[in-house]
Amino acid sequence: MADEPVDAKGPEKDSDNKEDIKPKSKESTRPESKASSSSKTDEEKKTAPRVKSAKSKKDGKKTGGKGNTKSKPAEPKEESTEKDGGGQDSMIPLFISSKSQEIFQCVADEHVTEDNPHKLIPKDAIIQDMRERAAVSDFHPVKQLILDYPGDEILLIYDADFKYGQNFVLVSSDEEKQRILNPVVEQAEDGSPTGEEGEAVEEIDPVVYQYVPPEPKEWVSLGSEKEIEEASWKETEQKIRITIRRARREFGGALSFSDRNADDAKDGYIECVPFEDKSFSLKIMELDKDVQAVSTYTDQGSQTVWKHPCNKYTQYAPRELTEAEQKNLLSSETLYNFLDRVTPRFELALQQNDIMDVFRDDWKELGNEDDTFGSKSDNHLKEYQSFTDLQFSRDKVLTCIAWHPSIKGIIAVSCAEKMTYDERVDNSSRIIMTQSLILIWSFSDPIHPQILLEAPEDIVCFKFNPTDPNIIAGGCINGQIVLWDISKYVDRLKNTQRGKQSKKNAMLNVPGFEDDSSDKTPVVRYCASAAIESGHRNAVADIQWLPDHMEVNRFGLMVENRNLQSCQLLTASVDGTIGIWDTRPSKSQSQTADDGKEDNPLGVATTFKHLDLTWKPIIKIHMSRLEGSGDYGPVRVSFQERQGDRHLLEKMQKEGSAGKSSIDRKDSNMGGGFGIRSGSAKEKRQLEGATTKFFVGTEDGELIYADLKLEKDPDSGKLVPPRADFVKSFHDRAINTLQRSPFFKDIVLVVGGWNFSIWKEGRESNPLLISAAASKQFTCGFWSPTRPAVFYLGTAEGNIEVWDLLDRTHEASLSQNISASEITNVYPWHLSHKQQLLAVSDNVGTLHILEVPWTLRNLTHGELTSVTSYFDREDKRLEYQEQRESVHQENKRRLDAEEAAKKIAQPPEPSTEEVDNKMRTLWLEYLEDEKKFLLDLGLVEEKEEPLPDV
Repeated sequence: MADEPVDAKGPEKDSDNKEDIKPKSKESTRPESKASSSSKTDEEKKTAPRVKSAKSKKDGKKTGGKGNTKSKPAEPKEESTEKDGGGQDSMIPLFISSKSQEIFQCVADEHVTEDNPHKLIPKDAIIQDMRERAAVSDFHPVKQLILDYPGDEILLIYDADFKYGQNFVLVSSDEEKQRILNPVVEQAEDGSPTGEEGEAVEEIDPVVYQYVPPEPKEWVSLGSEKEIEEASWKETEQKIRITIRRARREFGGALSFSDRNADDAKDGYIECVPFEDKSFSLKIMELDKDVQAVSTYTDQGSQTVWKHPCNKYTQYAPRELTEAEQKNLLSSETLYNFLDRVTPRFELALQQNDIMDVFRDDWKELGNEDDTFGSKSDNHLKEYQSFTDLQFSRDKVLTCIAWHPSIKGIIAVSCAEKMTYDERVDNSSRIIMTQSLILIWSFSDPIHPQILLEAPEDIVCFKFNPTDPNIIAGGCINGQIVLWDISKYVDRLKNTQRGKQSKKNAMLNVPGFEDDSSDKTPVVRYCASAAIESGHRNAVADIQWLPDHMEVNRFGLMVENRNLQSCQLLTASVDGTIGIWDTRPSKSQSQTADDGKEDNPLGVATTFKHLDLTWKPIIKIHMSRLEGSGDYGPVRVSFQERQGDRHLLEKMQKEGSAGKSSIDRKDSNMGGGFGIRSGSAKEKRQLEGATTKFFVGTEDGELIYADLKLEKDPDSGKLVPPRADFVKSFHDRAINTLQRSPFFKDIVLVVGGWNFSIWKEGRESNPLLISAAASKQFTCGFWSPTRPAVFYLGTAEGNIEVWDLLDRTHEASLSQNISASEITNVYPWHLSHKQQLLAVSDNVGTLHILEVPWTLRNLTHGELTSVTSYFDREDKRLEYQEQRESVHQENKRRLDAEEAAKKIAQPPEPSTEEVDNKMRTLWLEYLEDEKKFLLDLGLVEEKEEPLPDV
């Protein structure tokens, strides 16, 4: 067999790592070239050149004879050197991370492999890496060896089998590096290479391979690029944009940090307890289905009877009896006998008709009530109507909704631009040219609004006056308070109700008397607005009309209102203030009936002309923080007094004299009693039993219990609002709902962030009920007007959740999706015992009207008593908890005081006997230690005790 060429290194090997491996010589056993077989990996053995051995001439056989040549990679010699321990000290195992492999281009199975395990790395590159990454560098453990290395390049060997314990081996000796890269081949006596047992080895010329670069061929598309494109991930959703601002004065300030335990501060940490995610669901990303359309065959027959239509008419006259025939018939005995016989039966039939309705369908009357506990029949909200305007409300956020107090089927909604503060500044020129409106809708026309109320800026909140619904008050985003008067358009709202036609404008249908303006939606301009400098410095977050039986004077006291007209407003803004506004003219202002005759080209109502641009609040309360400086940002306010509850005023009327406290209704020439002056404060008595304290919800999720009554400051002598009674923070976002229950004056629903809570006035420690953090954010809430245990919540996912406290308190009884966008407001309205509607608005400009099912609107048997018992039980539980906390705190204070007294008190002087015992104990301990010490030194031998005699 001819000698085969040896492929010591393929053409694809790196030229920098190229090695010429030859058989070792006997001189490799010198101390400077000692290398054990462990210094060479299995890969090195595999890459050793293959040579053919031949026996010596003493055996009388030629070299290269058939069957006499063997491939010897000189492995036995390596084993011999391995026993001598040749280069073990210079072979250092080292772990190189993937990051470092990429830096030095020695990635495993890419730059270095089992066939080519060697990599020369410049010494300066390793030193630079240790300087930049310091202790993070993988070469930091051998830092001193690298610094003392004499050469410029350090050899790194890839240990694929972890023979040395790590993935790489570093050669710390230059002689060992040269020995590995340039191994020595053993020579015979005649100078020829020798084999394993000293026989001569034939030298073989190395085969040189020439690298031929491959030529790319023309690529032919077979559709694979589409599969790659479909499998690749692309960013489709719009990125969230967050703008963070910070006051310039806060930069560069001195900082002082300290360590504290998480348990030292309240709410210092939030515990994340694992729980089962019920909303988790697996979705099939890809599904293959086959659909085949197969036509169905049916046999049918039809026959039409053709009747030829023709025009005909018939004229006839009724048959009449003659006078003789009538006389004979009435005097007939047969007729009298017939009447006597059927009269009892006829009377019985009439009596039955009076007693019972024989035409009533009993089947329809069955199942009108659903008293079964937990029944799910007919308990979903039904879509009743929806309103949207393509010009004024489309793609806008609906900030507030309100039902008309007296006209059924009329609802108003305010819209605003969906922009942040920065976006409003950038688009201020466009916003100025856009109308800010309140749309008043009617169920009879879901496409066109009936009236448009124009405002100077976008309206955040508004309310109808409870005593005069023609008056509407609204709060703008710039802090202004605006009033409208729609008295001229009341007939338009009333005549749009279903089944009613306009009688006043009946002549407009006559040819020649048409009025084109009757079909246009009227735009009503605001009749009064507060001065900008007198209003709030930020958006008005909440506005309320005070009840008609009370009013607030300039001292913050609640006094009687004998006119029974709601004439005062309460506003709250995130600028930290709460204002009380009076719509009546003051003493210095005069209001006459001739004011309406002045020139008024815009047709604006003059009801509140005396307030326009001069309106100021009678009280402005700053909500100062209890700790630190600054104010709270109130967004919701709730008083205990409610509209229609006049028992306090009636009680005062019975107890007091009739002349002083009698109710006096007066109507001015301006309508609604707003032209009546407020009168003297001395004539009005304080409303006994009415509390001036109220709840406030802030933009930071805090619940505040404050007092409206002003107090005299001892330092300045001015009247200032008192500090808040307590501040509780159970919500992580702004409070969007703060509403009292229509059945309990002291029960308050608070909604904000990812949870809601129910508080009882007078219990300030904790809420009666607080929900767990939900998977979606709650955006609004409202109590049911007919069921004390039910309230509605709106979510950021467009769902409406119905909570029934008697059914379950840990989750909603009903959750139904209404819109694809965020729900902004929810407002139920009870029309009759047979119908209750729920108004829901979203942030894309659509107002949804839903019909509430029977189970959610009808009061169940004993529900009020059960809810009252539930609230009482929770109140007692909190009371017991407060008592236990006070006991624990008292015990803790007592124990701390005792421990402090022990530390301060001096220890008592010991007696003589105690001192002697202590000294004796110390002396015995000393003797024991001395004996052990002498025994350890061997200076004393321990005597063995003799064994007892047997």
